[in-house]
Amino acid sequence: MHSNTLFNISCQKFGLIKFEGLQVVPLLAGLAVAAAALASRYGVQAWQAYKARPVVPRMRRFYEGGFQTTMTRREAALILGVRENAPPDKVKEAHKKVMVANHPDAGGSHYLASKINEAKDVLLGKTKGGGSAF
Repeated sequence: MHSNTLFNISCQKFGLIKFEGLQVVPLLAGLAVAAAALASRYGVQAWQAYKARPVVPRMRRFYEGGFQTTMTRREAALILGVRENAPPDKVKEAHKKVMVANHPDAGGSHYLASKINEAKDVLLGKTKGGGSAF
C-alpha cells in the first residue's frame, strides 16, 4: 500500500476530512503566525497596563524614640535608618535626609536635632557615645 492509500483509510476510519490538493503546511504556518501575533499583542497590553499602574510608595518605619542615656551604635543606626557598619558616606547622606525633615529652623525639635547629630557622631566615631546637651 502506498502512503496516500494509508492516509485515505485513516481519514475514513477516524472521520477526518480529507483536503485534496490543499497543502496543510502553509495553513499550519499561518495559524502559528496568528497565534504569535495575538500572544505578542496580549504581552504588549499587559506591559502597558503594568507601566500605567500607580506607584505605591513603600512605607518605612522610623525609630520611635525612647532614647537611652548613653547612645549606642545600634541606637544611632536606628535613628538614622542605616546599618551599624554603614560607610561614612551613607551615614552622612542619611543624616542629611533625617536632619532636613527635623531641623529646628523648619519647625523641628531641638532635642531631636541634637539626638540626630549625636547619632551621626557615634557612627562616624567622633564621640564615644556621650550624652546630648539635653
